[in-house]
Amino acid sequence: MIARPRPVRRPTASACCAKFLTLLPAIRDQARFACRGEDPERRQEFVAEVIANCWVAFVRLVEGGLITVVYPTPLAQYAIKQVRDGRRVGAALNVRDVSSQYAQRVKHFTLSRLDRYDAENDEWREILIEDRRSTPAQTAAARIDIAQWFASLPRKKRRIAQTLATGEPTKSAARKFCVSAGRISQLRREFMDSWAGFQGEPTFA
Repeated sequence: MIARPRPVRRPTASACCAKFLTLLPAIRDQARFACRGEDPERRQEFVAEVIANCWVAFVRLVEGGLITVVYPTPLAQYAIKQVRDGRRVGAALNVRDVSSQYAQRVKHFTLSRLDRYDAENDEWREILIEDRRSTPAQTAAARIDIAQWFASLPRKKRRIAQTLATGEPTKSAARKFCVSAGRISQLRREFMDSWAGFQGEPTFA
């Protein structure tokens, strides 16, 4: 007579969460070490992606009855490789998505922010990224123009213009500066006309 294998009792959701929380500090430490050379924003995103990847792998192991043999180091190292390869939780590999690390690695390009922090003046300043269509002289002149245009604005309007230049939504900017969304929309148009006038372009009422 052949004995039937005894079914493995699946742990409860609370037990799974408790187990993962015991693994989390070691996973986080390894993720932080793996991206120690990146900028702060990229490190934060990398660690979050590694933890999410670890959780997905952990759940699969639990469902396979392997919770007792789960260790943080193999889990973290596998997740780190996945993230470095551009495999994000809940997102398919898309070589046409410019924000995808997978696309950046395959197509050999990188994304750069269009803003940077100006520590001297305690403010954000929009910058231009050089490309093959602009000469160094043209790029330098454009940066000077933008800096001079910002400097020509009153202080509060300058802060609003710089905030909008970073892509801040109208409602968010309105809350930040304690004005109405309508006023921000009005200022957007005003800034467009001001910039066009600064560049010597005709403006239309």
